[in-house]
Amino acid sequence: MTAAGLSNKYKDLGISIELVESNQIGTIGVGEATLPHIRFFNQALGIDERDFMRATRATFKLGIEFCDWGTIGDRYIHPFGDYGEPINGVDFHHFWLRLWQNGHKSRLDDYSYPILAAESGKFQLPGPDNSEIGSNFGYAYQFDSSLYAKFLRTYSETNGVVRTEGKVIDAILTPETGFVESIQLENGKRIEADLFIDCSGFRGVLIEQALETGYDDWSQWLPCNRAVAVPCEAAGPSLPFTRATARDAGWQWRIPLQHRTGNGYVYWNEFISDDEATHQLMSTLEGPALADPKQLYFKTGKRRKLWNKNVVAIGLSGGFLEPLESTSIHLIQEGITALIEMFPDQNFEATDAAEYNRRMDLNFDRVRDFLLLHYVATQRDDSEMWRYFRNMTLPDSLTEKIDAWNTRGYLLRYEQGVFLPPSWVAVMAGQNLMPTSYDLRANKLSLEDVLRQTEALKHSSYAAVANTPDHADFLDKYGAKARFEPMTSSFSSV
Repeated sequence: MTAAGLSNKYKDLGISIELVESNQIGTIGVGEATLPHIRFFNQALGIDERDFMRATRATFKLGIEFCDWGTIGDRYIHPFGDYGEPINGVDFHHFWLRLWQNGHKSRLDDYSYPILAAESGKFQLPGPDNSEIGSNFGYAYQFDSSLYAKFLRTYSETNGVVRTEGKVIDAILTPETGFVESIQLENGKRIEADLFIDCSGFRGVLIEQALETGYDDWSQWLPCNRAVAVPCEAAGPSLPFTRATARDAGWQWRIPLQHRTGNGYVYWNEFISDDEATHQLMSTLEGPALADPKQLYFKTGKRRKLWNKNVVAIGLSGGFLEPLESTSIHLIQEGITALIEMFPDQNFEATDAAEYNRRMDLNFDRVRDFLLLHYVATQRDDSEMWRYFRNMTLPDSLTEKIDAWNTRGYLLRYEQGVFLPPSWVAVMAGQNLMPTSYDLRANKLSLEDVLRQTEALKHSSYAAVANTPDHADFLDKYGAKARFEPMTSSFSSV
């Protein structure tokens, strides 16, 4: 992704880009489910959506379904879109809260077109008029990340990127500055450069092993530290949403692609063994497994600096937050975008690195808070893990966010951060965290008027979904469906 992004923006500026990677080193995919921002990344590269989807065997994604997070038996969908529409300048959820507190209880999900479409297994592209129901939503993809890597490799090489096969075994630093001067490959080749981008995964070959940047461990907030992943044959039609089901010691994902379903169990090894986690995952697959389960280990957190001297860490080398909300690929995109905007000259101004690190720190902090919200906005206390979260001390930034919601349904808005207010509403309301009050401007309308308008919106939303094509049919007619033989082996990635 980094090579593709840089080669697209700088291919006419005389900048030479060399990508060093080794087929000897296995890869850990960081996500098969994505956020809507990846559409704009691909568009910026001039990638045709249909070509991309066929090459990566992608399905559309309207949101994430969460099962058993608030209490066992609960389910809700975090959509890529808002709920309802503002009334007299007041966000819709305040009117819903007013009705709720006056005994008129309904699902907030009933006022979201993307949720209703996802539940019905339907999809269409948003229309041109955002004021119309069926148009004011976003969407993302569920795809094979290894195929996406191959797709972008071809794209990058077409743009002049030179790919060098080799394993990095050492980095040579400049004595005067401590900058990386060159890297040494296992075959004896030495490669010099001005700027090095470390995409070496958890090892952090340059950012950590060479520069000893340090790592902020966030295990006290996000303690799940292992995962087991396996693909299986798909059963039934592909659905336009990802599923995350809470378990006693973590959670399980289900990601439907065109050719298979990705599955995995993210867990905290203090409360479940690797063998038991694997057993629970394999016993809940919807179809025959297509590969042996793959064991993954990680520690949530981030480097203390993602840009240190002349090295920028992107991807797992910069940090990792568990894949609960499909944020890993998004954080890669943020890193690439910020680097393009602050691309250094040979002077390597310290202010560029400082601003890059400030921006990425905010992105990581706010993703961390949003992921943690899922664990602490809960009534569950049926296992040791859930009791741990019920009694933990939260980051101040998350406490402020929850307090503002609890008092009157208010959402603190950030200038930077991937998750907008509707996402926070989805999780807090979906997991039964209900405010004690709401925006008093919602009282300007009579209760009867509020009921009338909300019922009309609900009816319009269901009517729009009724006229939406099935997801599988749309894939085929849109020209996004790959033509392939059934796969016999593969593996799912977190």
